[in-house]
Amino acid sequence: MPEADFDERAWRERVAEYRAEKDEFLAEHPQSPIPPGERESFDGLDYYAPDPDYRVVARMQAANDVEEVELETTDGPSRTYERVATLGFTLADEHHVVAAYAAPSQEGLFVPFTDPTNGDATYERGRYLELDVETIETGDDVVVDFNTAYSPFCAYNEGFACVVPPEENHVGVPVEAGERARE
Repeated sequence: MPEADFDERAWRERVAEYRAEKDEFLAEHPQSPIPPGERESFDGLDYYAPDPDYRVVARMQAANDVEEVELETTDGPSRTYERVATLGFTLADEHHVVAAYAAPSQEGLFVPFTDPTNGDATYERGRYLELDVETIETGDDVVVDFNTAYSPFCAYNEGFACVVPPEENHVGVPVEAGERARE
């Protein structure tokens, strides 16, 4: 369901700014997962071209009872999140539902997901989305922009332990948007 006031030009500019900020962080920040010896030659990530078809409006279903769950990580102990909602949306003419999580130290919603591009065009273990959501209300519409999907830090450095997306968050169609695998 498209938004009546969607400004594609402004959206494309925001996506470009987001990507430039991400690349700058990875190249220069002391907490970058790019190993220090590789940062000088780092010239940015590989991204899919921005595509408004991968910016969808999802219907939120708040959890009746917020459930504390342990999400597996790539290396190390699991991490505790609260499963606070599900998001239902249509992508590539198919309906999908993914769980959205909240972490005590973060604002908004965390949506780790997998799709058929993993291990080929994108990081093998999946990617993440962060949604700027202030309230969690059943029936609310939430923009889910897969163009901002990103790889976890462990995709760039095995020294990081990253959340592995749960099986319930598999999107059954290729999500050819956001960050691509690093070569």
